[in-house]
Amino acid sequence: MKNKSVLNTDSFDKRRFTEIFNMSKQLQGLNEAGEPRLPTFPDLLGDIWASLYKMKPEIKEEIPETLTANKRLMENIMADESFQNFREFTRLDDLSSALGTAKFGEKTNDWLAEQERKNEELRKQMEEARKLHQQLQQQQEKASGDGDDGAEGQRQDAEQNLQQAMKQAMEQIARELQQSGQSSFSQAMAEAVKETQKTKGDLKSLLGGITAGSGEAELKKVPLRGQIALAERISTLPELKEIAEWAGRFKQIARKKQRSKHEDSVDRSGITLGNQVERLLPMELGMYSHPATKADFLRRFAEGQTMQYEQKGKETLGKGPMVLCLDQSSSMRAMDTQAKGFAFALMSIARKQKRDFALILFSRRTRTFRYPKGKILPEEMVTLAETFLGGGTYFDRPLEEALKVVEESRFKKADVIFVTDGESYLNESFVERFNSTKQKKGFQVLSLLLGVEERETVELFSDEVLKAKDFDDESSHVAFGI
Repeated sequence: MKNKSVLNTDSFDKRRFTEIFNMSKQLQGLNEAGEPRLPTFPDLLGDIWASLYKMKPEIKEEIPETLTANKRLMENIMADESFQNFREFTRLDDLSSALGTAKFGEKTNDWLAEQERKNEELRKQMEEARKLHQQLQQQQEKASGDGDDGAEGQRQDAEQNLQQAMKQAMEQIARELQQSGQSSFSQAMAEAVKETQKTKGDLKSLLGGITAGSGEAELKKVPLRGQIALAERISTLPELKEIAEWAGRFKQIARKKQRSKHEDSVDRSGITLGNQVERLLPMELGMYSHPATKADFLRRFAEGQTMQYEQKGKETLGKGPMVLCLDQSSSMRAMDTQAKGFAFALMSIARKQKRDFALILFSRRTRTFRYPKGKILPEEMVTLAETFLGGGTYFDRPLEEALKVVEESRFKKADVIFVTDGESYLNESFVERFNSTKQKKGFQVLSLLLGVEERETVELFSDEVLKAKDFDDESSHVAFGI
């Protein structure tokens, strides 16, 4: 796309914005929505992006006469305090500047629509500009398709007259905009900043791991096109926004649970010999730091004869891959965003520990997703967010599917987490077969009952059963310790 600018942009800036524009459905849609209102709106979007991305954006003194309204709008945007503070986070940042352009462009278009409704003169001038712009386009199309040299002079005169009228209309629009309410414009810009920051925060909540501060690093592992696409879905899909909020909360809880698990995994009352640095006794570390005993320490360490804390006994969970069986019967609809945030938090544990992850959604039917090493693509997040099965509750179908998953070599000795808010019948032969396979394959089942008292059925196939009000109940958080 070609764009004229009122800023000090160069060929690199224009080429880079074109690349971003082609990645962003939101910018493309905004371009189509804004151009009928203000013919120079596509050029304005390019300038908004440059003002956010460039290190030192400046408005040029001399600009094409038809861009006077754009210049006035960019002066308003760049003078706004919210914009100036926001630029600390957008300079040379492809994602933040792209998201910011969409939000600032959207708010500017909405503000223009509001001013057009309030200001009759502005409405007339904008209507005139739209009409002239359309006539100019028709004139140029006619010129490119007609080879009659005799009429060339007449066409050039007509085009010059249209351009002059267009210039006057745009100058009048700029004057009217100068008199429009700046307080409402500043409020719109503040909202754009807030919404952009929220969207990026939600994006980091979805893509980030359970390690503190990992959101930005994990974000950079995703191609820019994927980042933009997921961010735009967050903006337009309320469910995904809620899922991101729950995922962020649950990942914080998971971080604490995993840290506690690590700290508790060492039995301070037992001592053995070895050479695992993280388990060495303080006295051994003291011997390493003292010149007189350092050589003896290094010899014993090399031979595996240094004293260290002994590891605790066998843990019932936390051995291998994770399989989450998640109830999606109709009664789970109210907790759906919580449930998926819960699933993303478990997935982040799997990703950090390089454990394979399988998600089995179930109701009357099942749907299984596999995420090797806990890795999930942005488009897969959207698919999961939009998936809800509905219907009744059947336990045998997800458990049968879990057996198939565990049969795969990569899912042997898995931790199976079974989540439901209902009750179902299981015949005796199935339970015997399931438990026999469970023992043979060496996997464990942790069941989480949400808001129900009946536990007889889940106890038939579970190693541990927990009851909770919902996913935000502290009892549910035990699952993050696996």
